[in-house]
Amino acid sequence: MPPRFVPQGVNEKNHGANREAKRSARERLQQERERQKSRDKRRRTLIVAGAVVGVLGLAAVVGVIAANTGKGGAAKGGPAVAPSGATGKDALAIQTGPDGATSTLVVWEDFRCPACKAFEDAYRSTIHELEAKGRLKVEYHLVTLIDGNMGGSGSLKAANAAACAQDAGKFSAFHDVLFQNQPAETDDAYSKDAKLIELARKVDGLVTPTFEKCVADGVHNAWVGKSYEAFAKGKFRGTPTILLDGKDIFGDQADPLTPQKLKEKVEAAAKGSGS
Repeated sequence: MPPRFVPQGVNEKNHGANREAKRSARERLQQERERQKSRDKRRRTLIVAGAVVGVLGLAAVVGVIAANTGKGGAAKGGPAVAPSGATGKDALAIQTGPDGATSTLVVWEDFRCPACKAFEDAYRSTIHELEAKGRLKVEYHLVTLIDGNMGGSGSLKAANAAACAQDAGKFSAFHDVLFQNQPAETDDAYSKDAKLIELARKVDGLVTPTFEKCVADGVHNAWVGKSYEAFAKGKFRGTPTILLDGKDIFGDQADPLTPQKLKEKVEAAAKGSGS
């Protein structure tokens, strides 16, 4: 059979169509790759956001904790005046819960720290429940990491105000109010006395002339500075640092902490002691 003759114009037309088809295929493939990249980026963002919001263990806050390490804000000048009833070495801790509790939770926190707020929001009710049952006492150490990292004085001023609330016997309630109303990390709202007094009004009987003067005068600023110095010397990983009977239970990536696990550990300690 003689070879089939294809007119030159038709051949060129077919080649052009093939090139156009290949180009369209490449473009479709590129578009699909871009869409996939966009989907992957959104998925990673959602995973990270969900982890930070969930915060039931170290894995949920590790990224935030890493950001909350570094240079703390300074609190200079004047003697270190400890708040009423301060405990521990150099009277640098504020205790809640009964003295006779079988377990002790040591908490290093910064009132501007988002990861600290996440911890408090997740564990607050469990901690208060265990305190009320006489199983747990908590020693709070107040530090100023965010002032050093982000600038401002909100960490220091809020810590001083919390110490002033301790003088009035209302630390626990005001501590919770400060975390429940925490501004964005970049917003130094707690540097303003008026904001701290406004929030203090949420605690019955806290706002008095004595409390307002304590806040305005920064009576406990140097004490807060000493607390941060102790934190720095302790070489802790960041805020929050949570120690149960001396063990860093919040930093165990192999066995992430949850409120239920905290409760079980405390209840087991009480049972073991016969309480």
